[in-house]
Amino acid sequence: MAFSTKKHKLKIYRKRKQWKLLLVLFALFIGGLSIFFTNNLMKKLSEEEHKRIQLWAEATEQLINVSPYQDVSFLFEVLKNNETIPVILVDMDDNIISFRNIDSVKMQNPAYVKKKITEFKNNSNENFIIKTEDGKALNQIYYSDSYLLTLLYYYPYFQLGLVFLFILASYFAFSVSKRAEQDQVWLGMSKETAHQLGTPISSLMAWIEILRDQVKDPEIINELEKDTKRLEKIASRFSKIGSKPNLSEENLRQTLLSTINYMTLRIPSSIKISLVNPLKDTDTKVKINEDLFEWVIENLCKNAVDAIGEKGEISISYEETHKHIYIDIKDTGKGIAKSEQKTIFNPGYTTKARGWGLGLSLVKRIVEQYHQGKIFVKSSELGIGTTFRIVLKK
Repeated sequence: MAFSTKKHKLKIYRKRKQWKLLLVLFALFIGGLSIFFTNNLMKKLSEEEHKRIQLWAEATEQLINVSPYQDVSFLFEVLKNNETIPVILVDMDDNIISFRNIDSVKMQNPAYVKKKITEFKNNSNENFIIKTEDGKALNQIYYSDSYLLTLLYYYPYFQLGLVFLFILASYFAFSVSKRAEQDQVWLGMSKETAHQLGTPISSLMAWIEILRDQVKDPEIINELEKDTKRLEKIASRFSKIGSKPNLSEENLRQTLLSTINYMTLRIPSSIKISLVNPLKDTDTKVKINEDLFEWVIENLCKNAVDAIGEKGEISISYEETHKHIYIDIKDTGKGIAKSEQKTIFNPGYTTKARGWGLGLSLVKRIVEQYHQGKIFVKSSELGIGTTFRIVLKK
C-alpha cells in the first residue's frame, strides 16, 4: 500500500514530538551544566589536595632533618591535620613505613598493602621524594584522592541518572495524559458519528418500506436494504469505539470471505481480491469482535486499492500456530518507503488531499487495544507492493 512522502500531521502529534525534543534538550543542558561545574570543582579540590600533600611531604622531610633542639610541634600539627587524604610513606624499595587514612585492619594483609602501593604509584597524582640534608633520596610519599573527591567524580553520573529519571517520569506522564486525551477525542468523535448516522438511517428504512409498494423490481429494494443495513453496521462500529467491545469466537475464513465479497462489489473490476489459503473446509476459530475486525480488513483493502490504482491484485491469507494466528493482506501497489513504515499508523498521516489520516490509526487501535494483537508492515518494496501482517492470540 503506497504512501507518498507528503504527510498531513495533526497538531497534537506535532506538539508531542516538540515536547520530546524539548525534554531531551533539557536533559542534555542539565547534564552538561552539571558536568562542567563538577569538573571545575574537582579540579580545584584536586589542586588543593596536592598542595596539602606537598606541605605534608615538606613537614615530613623537615622532621627527618630537624636538629635536636628545634621545636617540631608545628610539623607534627601539619602531619596530624591530614584526616581525609589517603597517604603512604615508603622507603626507596617500597617497604611501607607508615600510612594515614587507610583501613588499618586491611593494611595488615601484605597482599592488600602491595595492591594499595601499586594503585597509589600508578594513579595520576604526583609522588613526592623525601631527601636528607645532603640530597640523598630517603623515602617516597604516595597518595590517592580523598573520599570526597572520589564521590565528586561519580556525582555527575548520579545527577544525570536523576535527570534521566525525571525526564522519563515526565515523558510517561505526558504520554499518559495525551493518550487519555486521544481516547476522549476518539470516543467523542465516534459516538457523535454514530448518533448523526442514526437519524438518516431511520429515515432511509422508512423510505424503503414506502418504495416497497411502489417499485416493481424487488432487486432495487433488496440492494437498498443491503446498503442501509451496511450503514447500520457502520454506525454500530462507531458506537463501539471508545468502549470495550465484546469478543466472541468466530470462523476466521467466513469473516474474511464476507468482507472480500462486500469489497468485490465496490471496487473496480480490474482489481481482484482473493482469499489465498489452505483447504476450503478450514475451521480456524478466532476470538474477535466481528464488526470491528471486518472494519480492519476493509480499511486495509481500501488502502490497497488506492495504492494499486487502476489494475492489480489483493490477496489475503492466514495461518495458525500453537499460540497465534497470522493474517497477511498483500497488494501489488506502489509500496511504502522504509522511512515511512513506522509512521503510517500515526493519526494524521495521509496521502490524500482531503483525508484525515485516521484509517490505519483506527486499524491499529482496533487490533492492538481491543484485540490485544499486533499489526505491522511485514514487507514492502517500492513499485512491487506491500504486505501487512496481523497477529492475534489464540
